[in-house]
Amino acid sequence: MMNNAVSATDLHVVRSGREVLRGIDLTLARGEVTGLLGPSGCGKTTLMRTLVGVQGGVSGTVTVLDARAGAAELRSRIGYVTQAASVYDDLSVTENLTFFARILGVGPDRVAECLALVDLADQDSQLVSTLSGGQRSRVSLAVALLGTPELLILDEPTVGLDPVLREQLWASFHRLAEAGAAVLVSSHVMDEAERCDRLLLMREGRILADGTPAAIKEQAGTDDIEHAFLALVRRAA
Repeated sequence: MMNNAVSATDLHVVRSGREVLRGIDLTLARGEVTGLLGPSGCGKTTLMRTLVGVQGGVSGTVTVLDARAGAAELRSRIGYVTQAASVYDDLSVTENLTFFARILGVGPDRVAECLALVDLADQDSQLVSTLSGGQRSRVSLAVALLGTPELLILDEPTVGLDPVLREQLWASFHRLAEAGAAVLVSSHVMDEAERCDRLLLMREGRILADGTPAAIKEQAGTDDIEHAFLALVRRAA
């Protein structure tokens, strides 16, 4: 479908002789925030790395923004935030963003916008090495947002953040989706599920359920996402 930013079919990933992804089919729609939820170790990060095109041991097909996953032409069109902050410790917050902005060809106004978006304007001159873990993660997020990506992939971006900032970031994710981006956000915190337009519940390398939060709760016969996940696990056993 033209509205899909990502289409993946029969994805398998084998790492160190272990099958981490087990025949996953999925699509990610433009204009939608999709939550990827599941316990630690279920394959969320491996799936995200596969969609970005940086995961080895992959079989199956992945099309991202009408190109092969990992194609050079996608680098300026995708924002990817890993769990480990991917910025330079010996540069200040602003210097990091300015460096990446030049690579992407965006101006200083966008740097200021992204700093404000992640609530780091007051720390703009600090060296990244002096920031807390949560602040460093927010610098990475600001870098990912610089180019106004068409696909934004975020691996547990709200870990360690206070409730007010979490609320602000989720509002930002939805604004990006409303502007036409596809946003994929992973989490192992089930209470974040209600913030998503659509959910993928994952367990042991497979997609256990795919639908809106309301549809998944209805499918499981409960009004709580965590209880729904547990009920679906029991049914699949």
